[in-house]
Amino acid sequence: MATVPDELEIRAPAEPPGLLSKLLALRHSWVAVTGATLVLFWVVVALIAPFAAPYDPNAQDFMALANPRPGGEHLLGTDMLGRDLLSRVMWGARTVLLVAPVAVVVAYLIGCTMGLLAGYFGGWVDTVFSRLADIVLSFPVIILYLIIIANFGASALNIVLAVTFTATPQIMRIVRGLTLDIKNREYVTAAQIRGESALYIMAVEILPNARGPLIVDACLRMGYTIIAIGVLGFLGLGLPPPDPDWGGMVKDTYGLMSVYPHMALIPAAAISSLVIGFNLLADGIRELALKD
Repeated sequence: MATVPDELEIRAPAEPPGLLSKLLALRHSWVAVTGATLVLFWVVVALIAPFAAPYDPNAQDFMALANPRPGGEHLLGTDMLGRDLLSRVMWGARTVLLVAPVAVVVAYLIGCTMGLLAGYFGGWVDTVFSRLADIVLSFPVIILYLIIIANFGASALNIVLAVTFTATPQIMRIVRGLTLDIKNREYVTAAQIRGESALYIMAVEILPNARGPLIVDACLRMGYTIIAIGVLGFLGLGLPPPDPDWGGMVKDTYGLMSVYPHMALIPAAAISSLVIGFNLLADGIRELALKD
């Protein structure tokens, strides 16, 4: 029996790297490692807050009011009401890392659905969704936050709704652009010839092949959302007191910056470090994607 020469041997295409191997590849990027370390640090802080926080976040130490600076029984000092800053920062991490991911996930679920439908079907579907997105994007984001929170009240749920409402059109436009590019590729055409449904093509053929840019955008959007939550708290539209809220902690102590700067700088540093962590993680993922 004739054999096929080695140089003519047909080999199956190599399997694309799995999710686990891609996550492990992040360790080769110091930018990604630094970002992931910062994010993981705050995730661990949020998880252990109920057990590791030295005090109840709302407990007042009236003896500390005479000297609220860091030291002694309060490692990071206290605020103007005698509440331990370390405990409030730890509990505040739980708020941020609960509200921000939920808001981003909900925005992505709605935005991806709208973007896939608009990009794949085109026509009047694309026109309607694009015009709705244009209307929302024509308003300054902070104005939309103020309108929504002022009308529905300050709560974790309403913050999620406000962030979702403002982020969904942005995500929709990104997914729409990726869908317009991917739907003309050969593997999508092959799925159409096989008779696959539009839902199958969008969910199995298009969306997974757009995940790279979307993961990077999701990391950046987490940073934007954390900043938005901090801004709402600073404006007095965050979580109602006395719940720990990093933005609210900055607002409450901003007037004492010249006397006790630690009261505002510590929660501000917490916001900055978490945002920097997500931004560095996004840069690291983008860096590795460009090498592939």
